Amino acid sequence: MDLHVFEGNGQPAIVVHAGAGGVPQSYTRSERKECEDALKQAVDAGRAVLEAGGAALDAVIAAVTAMEDFPLFNAGRGAALTTAGEAELDASVMTGTGQAGAVTGARHIRNPIEGARAVMEHTRHVLLIDPSVTMLREWGVAAADPSYFVTERRLRALQDYLAAHSAGGAGLGAGNSGAGGGGARHGTVGAVAVDAAGHLAAGTSTGGVTGQAPGRVGDTPIIGAGTYARDGVAGVSCTGFGEDFIRHVVAYDVVARLQYLGESLQEAVAHVLANPAEVDGGLIAVQPDGTVAYGFDTAHMWHAQWQG
Repeated sequence: MDLHVFEGNGQPAIVVHAGAGGVPQSYTRSERKECEDALKQAVDAGRAVLEAGGAALDAVIAAVTAMEDFPLFNAGRGAALTTAGEAELDASVMTGTGQAGAVTGARHIRNPIEGARAVMEHTRHVLLIDPSVTMLREWGVAAADPSYFVTERRLRALQDYLAAHSAGGAGLGAGNSGAGGGGARHGTVGAVAVDAAGHLAAGTSTGGVTGQAPGRVGDTPIIGAGTYARDGVAGVSCTGFGEDFIRHVVAYDVVARLQYLGESLQEAVAHVLANPAEVDGGLIAVQPDGTVAYGFDTAHMWHAQWQG
């Protein structure tokens, strides 16, 4: 397990991730550099909001949107494809005050994290399946044709996956091969922030896993599994094999351990990631004082942070 905690100083902070697993073998050195630059740009987008006195929610949305627009990450454009060759996008957002919104199986939202926010702010619901273009227009959320999300890299990854699992259809929809082949589980993006007022927010967005069955839902849009935030305690965003995070309600478990058991952030994260056989992936977290943590039990997790 790789776990790091950076103490806060009472100032705003933001941390982002872009997937846990391994760096895809198909990525060139320049593409890896592009990923690192994209992470920095995402942090900078959130940082700009926080430094201007903006809300943690706005910082999280800005950071996640930047990563959804970067085609080498598994969210928004360039997301993993189902066995049907389509992108079914999931996203969720939660504020420390208990507000939450999510979308799953979305095929028309240009930036799924914006759709999740719209569900939170414009409906009395928490989770909607594939909101229609009409709904998006009513909410003022940008739509996109489903073809916008499909890239050549993801099509090749799907073809490789289908070829490898073609014998009798065994394994279709299983595994967590998020990007570019090579057995990589690189997928899901997320951000957690605390603002100058001490309010927390967390958001997560993904295309799921390459070769997943149409209609499959992972942890990302499920509040408490992939995303959770509670003012005065912590905010969490997860990445990894979604079924694990659903079974163990990982994001909420971290916060509950802090609130009810009095564990430190390091102890709480270590506990939930202690058994790779139960939870395969990683997470990021922020506390009200600006303390930042990231941990993962995989070979790698893309991440970046800023503390005021």
